[in-house]
Amino acid sequence: MFEFLKAGGLLIIPILLSSIIAMTIVIERFLALRTRNIIPNNAVTHAKKLILRGTPPKKTEIEEVRKSSTIGKVLAAGLENSQQPRHIMKESLEEAGRHAAHELERYMTALGTIAAVTPLLGLLGTVIGMIQVFSVITTMGVGNPTELAGGISTALITTAAGISVAVPALIFHRYFKGRINDYVVRMEQQALKLVELSADVRQKMMSKTPMQAPSRQAPVRKPMPQQARRTPQ
Repeated sequence: MFEFLKAGGLLIIPILLSSIIAMTIVIERFLALRTRNIIPNNAVTHAKKLILRGTPPKKTEIEEVRKSSTIGKVLAAGLENSQQPRHIMKESLEEAGRHAAHELERYMTALGTIAAVTPLLGLLGTVIGMIQVFSVITTMGVGNPTELAGGISTALITTAAGISVAVPALIFHRYFKGRINDYVVRMEQQALKLVELSADVRQKMMSKTPMQAPSRQAPVRKPMPQQARRTPQ
């Protein structure tokens, strides 16, 4: 194996490093993008219960929702503004959703870069190997196949190594991107449901509160001045 890698030349080193980085990212993303870490049912249920209670949630309750999962960070922003008008609550959820989506896409740029760069490194190794072959032909002719084989092996090994790293990296990159998009859509749906639920709860509470009509006081009649009695003269 070492001789195989040695025959690939210096360009095999960045290709191997890229493969190690790609493998690390894939394992980390598999662990991080599990459903129980992103959209657990208990976090959504807890947030809805706090809204249905009708009273402003406490800070400790909001922090508990925020620390539970990624969607908890989004719903916590809505809970903080649950007593505000509908458009303010919606804007806070949208802002928190953008931050959550950015967090989900962590390392995706690096994985996509590896999928795009490693074939180019393999192609560069091919070009270098062919240059070596033509240099040998120029100096020694075609009579020494051993010297020619060195350049050809360098060209083929680096190309094979680059493609072997790029194909799995591209597959996992597309897979994780699709999974992230699915999570983002589901978080948006839950956030909109929370906004509608909060609006319904506030409307019901307002309808239950009796409207107090202004009390009308009866006019106070002033006593009429008593006429003095006339005494007969």
